[in-house]
Amino acid sequence: MEEKHMFSNEKETEKLYYKDSHKKEFEARVLRCEKNAQGDGYRIVLDRTAFFPEGGGQFGDIGWLNEVKVTDTREKGGIIFHETKEPLEEGSTVKGRLDFEVRFDRMQQHTGEHILSGLVHYLYGYDNVGFHLGEEITTLDFNGELTGEQVEDLELRANGAVFGNVPVQVLYPSKEQLQKVDYRSKIEIEGQIRIVSIPGYDICACCAPHVDRTGEIGLIRIVGCEKHRGGCRMTILCGFRALRDARRKQQSVTEVSVALSAKPERIGEAVQHLREEQTKLREQLNRVQERYLEQKLSALSKEETCVCIFEEELDTVAARNFVNRAMEQCSGICGAFIGTDEKGYHYILGSRNVDVRVCAKMLQERFHGKGGGKPEMVQGSLTTGTAEEIKRTVMEA
Repeated sequence: MEEKHMFSNEKETEKLYYKDSHKKEFEARVLRCEKNAQGDGYRIVLDRTAFFPEGGGQFGDIGWLNEVKVTDTREKGGIIFHETKEPLEEGSTVKGRLDFEVRFDRMQQHTGEHILSGLVHYLYGYDNVGFHLGEEITTLDFNGELTGEQVEDLELRANGAVFGNVPVQVLYPSKEQLQKVDYRSKIEIEGQIRIVSIPGYDICACCAPHVDRTGEIGLIRIVGCEKHRGGCRMTILCGFRALRDARRKQQSVTEVSVALSAKPERIGEAVQHLREEQTKLREQLNRVQERYLEQKLSALSKEETCVCIFEEELDTVAARNFVNRAMEQCSGICGAFIGTDEKGYHYILGSRNVDVRVCAKMLQERFHGKGGGKPEMVQGSLTTGTAEEIKRTVMEA
């Protein structure tokens, strides 16, 4: 309430970004400089500004007022507040400079979002019910699901808009004119409605700055589209973000291509071949392990009541099979421990005559472990303890 009273007589800030979204520098007069609510910075009000405040799913602009860094920009009641760490003298004239690289990036993402949202609405009748323009990615939520084929078609059509270099128009229709306009809007808006129109693609109420022509977007990439709350969430990258993403992925493709000695366009086939080879090797290894464990089993003495094997590497299925077979020959506890004294062990314990949960509890208490199971079989892990100490504990149980 105090804040509203403080600025209730202030004249609304002149919004230069509405006149020119590409304006990078401007001069303005400092009307107020007040401590922020947290007491760790200042909120500066100017008579005019090119800084866009947070709104419409887009963060506030950052930049400088003289040499003072603007870390965020917000609006309340038509008055725009520039958040800073340092004060500026009231009544002084300052030079404002936007961090235009950040501003332009956001305009690319936001205009790309308009094109895709307009296409989805026109082609499938879905509404954009959520929009978040983050520092890395932009997400769009729709109240309907899209197939993979539809997403591919949308990306193609959206880039058609980019290559067409369509003008992005800003309209301020009267109430009478507005009644004849079929525009998208997620909220009820009071007062003058600002309409952003991309002819042939979208017409939507929006307060944010956009590029002047769609060609400035550069590229629109849909990098993901998943089911979300009964509809879908689309993740997009536009402009320089799409270029950086393409470069990163190309670097990965090149590295994989070199590692597999395959041409970039054939790495999918090479990876599939590698997986098939790995499967064959795994099957061969399992057969070798089975023969090895068979020898271990055949070497067991009928007098042994407890059996423990320790192996650095062993297939889990093979280890379980060993324990099941050993249980048939031994009256006590049978265990398979996989790992090393330095790195710890994963284990399987089994018995037909003893509740192995008691033994597992002793192991966990002594060797910082965890696990669980049934009286006849338990699986778990131990982070400390040597093979000799672990075996001795099993024999004690």
